Amino acid sequence: MTRPDILFIMTDQQRFDTIAALGNSHIYTPNLDRLVRRGITFSNAYATCPVCVAARYTIRTGCEPPTTRVFSNAKADPVAGQAKEMEARCGPYLARVMSRLGYRTFGIGKFHTYPWDEDVGYETLWRSDETYHPPAREGDDYGSWLAREYPELDFLEQPMGERSEMYYLPQRSSLPAELGAEWWASDRAVEEIAKSDDEPPFFGFVSFMGPHPPLAPPIPFNRMYDPERMPDLVLGNVEEDHLDEEIPYMQYAVWADAINPELAKIVKARYYGEITYLDHCVGRILDAIEARPNSDNVVICFFSDHGDLLGDHDGWQKQNFFEAACRVPFLLSWPATLPAGTIRTDLISLADLFGIATEAAGACELREGINVLKMLQGKCAPRKHLVGMVEIPGSHDFKIMVMTDHWKYIFMANGGREQLFNRREDPNELLNCVSSHSAVRNELYALALKACRVQGATDALDGDKLRGFPFRKRAPKRIYQFDRSHGVVGFPDKPQDALKDFDRTTLKRLK
Repeated sequence: MTRPDILFIMTDQQRFDTIAALGNSHIYTPNLDRLVRRGITFSNAYATCPVCVAARYTIRTGCEPPTTRVFSNAKADPVAGQAKEMEARCGPYLARVMSRLGYRTFGIGKFHTYPWDEDVGYETLWRSDETYHPPAREGDDYGSWLAREYPELDFLEQPMGERSEMYYLPQRSSLPAELGAEWWASDRAVEEIAKSDDEPPFFGFVSFMGPHPPLAPPIPFNRMYDPERMPDLVLGNVEEDHLDEEIPYMQYAVWADAINPELAKIVKARYYGEITYLDHCVGRILDAIEARPNSDNVVICFFSDHGDLLGDHDGWQKQNFFEAACRVPFLLSWPATLPAGTIRTDLISLADLFGIATEAAGACELREGINVLKMLQGKCAPRKHLVGMVEIPGSHDFKIMVMTDHWKYIFMANGGREQLFNRREDPNELLNCVSSHSAVRNELYALALKACRVQGATDALDGDKLRGFPFRKRAPKRIYQFDRSHGVVGFPDKPQDALKDFDRTTLKRLK
């Protein structure tokens, strides 16, 4: 059999429980359902650092946060003994490796790198990011395409939806569906997939921006879901839910502290609308795959970088270890090789994607993941446990998670707080068992210690214990996100200041 084409499709901030074929009767996802039927669903797949930038560096390097030194949406300095540059420390990025293996590589969508224009190794790269980098939009392929092809729309400051105080408020896209960033990304993907079969096999990576907030699906996806029919929030004791101080801190930061349960259902309805819009775009890509004569020899892996609390546990956003934030959808298919319509419960990390691509290409390179394809053949043992980390080891806000098929243990350096959940009996994580099951706690604590005895994480240790600090509550701080490419940096000191140049720019558009 010839080497397969390989396509990775990633969404941003999509919860694990948002696919109809996997049990969500409230949502319509016919094309994700197609992928479920096409191959294998991994029902225990996790982002070991559930935040955008960290997850993306794990995917492109195959390495976990102690090696990438990305524990949040910012990069930490390497520790003594680690190379300064990312690729010197981790090895060449996945796209560069696939090119060296003889694949034609293309990347489309959100890559969220620092710096924003970092070379991530693709021979063809089409960028679209959530916000534009000053002084203009030229560096963003989607933004520049929209301005060039539809100049009458260039006045829009945030075509993907308003941010700041509107971040978690229901919106409707200011663009028709066929001009949205997701549709644009699927157009580029279809073009790349349709290129001549005489070319080398392709490795493609399509990285959608949705359903990451702001939640602004286009017509008619904005009115598909009745909020009254949305599932209820998962709410425990708020003191227990907020043992992780970052949850209330982020809730305030993204202006979600005033959302009540009724508004939360409206927000979820728009979130579901975003997912169905994405599903429609994924369907266009699947149609292009199925139009190829070798469609059975195309590896497709669909996944997300992390989830979103979306009101569960009295919180919003990610960067914590509740299931809603760190567990992700993960669908793998290769009809010529893998069984269809199968569900596996093995513990999977985003770091495993590196091995999936390189093993399928015939030259496996695992780095810090496992060989999933060999595991499916019974030639590689599954994980016995999975470790996750958020924030810099040794810092006040560091957190570590250890999970088995039965238990999840979380240690928070801030206050030395702990949580232990029985994954089999308490899937909603409402009952903290850390006091009632001390033997399990001690076993997983020991695994957490072992996980920190690696280069890049040893600062999390205090002798033979995990380093803890007296509890502190951070001062609340709002996040302001405006379109800096239009020179907008925040709310004006005086309301009338927002009208500066208004008449001039309006007259210019009218001409």
